[in-house]
Amino acid sequence: MVCNLCDGQMEGGEIGSTEITFMPGKIKGGTHIADTKTAGSVCLLMQVAMPCVLFAASPSELRLKGGTNAEMAPQIDYTLMVFRPMVEKFALTLDCDIKRRGYYPKGGGEVVVRMSPVKQLNPINLTDRGIVAKIHGRAFVAGALPIKVAKDMASAAVRCIRKEIRDLYVNIQAVREPDNEAFGTGSGIIIVAETSTGCLLAGSSLGKRGKNADKVGIEAAEMLLGNLRHGGAVDDYLQDQLIIFMALANGISKIKTGPITLHTETAIHFAELLTNAKFTVTKSEDEESSKDAHIIECQGIGLLNTNL
Repeated sequence: MVCNLCDGQMEGGEIGSTEITFMPGKIKGGTHIADTKTAGSVCLLMQVAMPCVLFAASPSELRLKGGTNAEMAPQIDYTLMVFRPMVEKFALTLDCDIKRRGYYPKGGGEVVVRMSPVKQLNPINLTDRGIVAKIHGRAFVAGALPIKVAKDMASAAVRCIRKEIRDLYVNIQAVREPDNEAFGTGSGIIIVAETSTGCLLAGSSLGKRGKNADKVGIEAAEMLLGNLRHGGAVDDYLQDQLIIFMALANGISKIKTGPITLHTETAIHFAELLTNAKFTVTKSEDEESSKDAHIIECQGIGLLNTNL
């Protein structure tokens, strides 16, 4: 997809290849279509495209087809409810419209992403989490599954959270996706905690054949609670998604996280290789944080969009 976005040339981009040579050209705005033709994640397509289209000469529209709620990738609900508001703190605008949801194994989903180019990205500081002010979410079913499955996921998640957080109302909606807005059969849940300083942390889980609905809800709740316990201002799944934007931004960005994931270590390694940005990772010395809390700091390169 990136090759098409920038009139690039690529060798070795086939299934089974162990080496790729990529030579980028000039980034183009306009409409671009990418279709995984499977349940491959549209959210991962969005991740690789965003840093490019932000530095195009004109606005872009990306029509991304595949899976919207896939294993081993952010769910589209996470992208909309957590990633979008947090990444917009870099002074960019992300408009994402779900045309149709698609699930494993066939995909069939479609998301339209619209973005305008920026002159330069601002740095961010996400180190003060504040206190949890609100917990909300959505449990969904689509296709052949009854709404009871969504209600069971939501109820189990609420019970799990209330064992640890008793003084906060937890609002998880159970929804059945309209048949004309979903392709295939799927289920899942996402739960988001909003804090007094505007941070968003989440837990999510997908249903699958033979997996008890209560277990799906409890998995998401326990993931959220784990993210809250470590005291970070971003959750375990957002930390690596912010690295490339920190590298490109103009100035020093800081985020407070829990344990550093392998995805984040990899993202930092390649961001430094590709951009010459400098990252440091240190243990958080904040007394309110757990021993697993870290500060990721980056001196961004302040990339300028010479097209604007």
